[in-house]
Amino acid sequence: EICLNENTDEIPDIIEIDAASNNGVDEIRELKNKIKLMPVMCKYKVYIIDDPAPNAFATGRDPKHAIVGVTTGLLELMDDNELEGVIAHEIGHIQNYDIRVSMITFGLVSAIGILSDIAIRMLFFSNSENRNPFTLIIGVVVLILAPIIAIMIQMAVSRQREYLADSTGAMTTRNPEGLANALDKLSQNTIPMKRQNSASAHLFFSNPLKKSTFSGLFSTHPPLADRSERLRSNQDKF
Repeated sequence: EICLNENTDEIPDIIEIDAASNNGVDEIRELKNKIKLMPVMCKYKVYIIDDPAPNAFATGRDPKHAIVGVTTGLLELMDDNELEGVIAHEIGHIQNYDIRVSMITFGLVSAIGILSDIAIRMLFFSNSENRNPFTLIIGVVVLILAPIIAIMIQMAVSRQREYLADSTGAMTTRNPEGLANALDKLSQNTIPMKRQNSASAHLFFSNPLKKSTFSGLFSTHPPLADRSERLRSNQDKF
């Protein structure tokens, strides 16, 4: 469970990774100054990623084994309230055990793929005399559609967890407007990250991948405008 920091002098470790510039020390000092007054940061290590794309991520199977990462682009773009909202959102993922949920969802998706593969093999290797052609056609259709449907379900679960993390972050800071403003800024600064990996895209605050034709259908994140609209329409509940 997320706790408040009783001693404001005790802040998480700040570690710069993948740094290519000489401004790392100043960026670390800037981040330290910004998070000193953030009660949401009580026991998490913060990692800085040298990337101009404004983004953040959280990972860890539980609050005791979790970290938060922010890019240098996010530090430059956000003010204190917006940065706190983004970090609170990422901590919301940790608090809601979203990494575990993702692992369970991945297991279920994999099971669907295995079952569909077993079914089609049973059809192909069954007795040809008793084989129904319509059943064979249905099996082929299932073989093609099952992995696609499974991936769509996985992406849908990921999108709903983003909405939940937004709500959790807003409840943590009691300032949904800060997070909504951060989402608005990101919608106007959609820069893909330099190092992209679709396998870890769901961990980030906003989609780090370059947009494509079918990016909306298979996106791990809901539209940024929808997320900010939900926060503002429900701000009296926080």
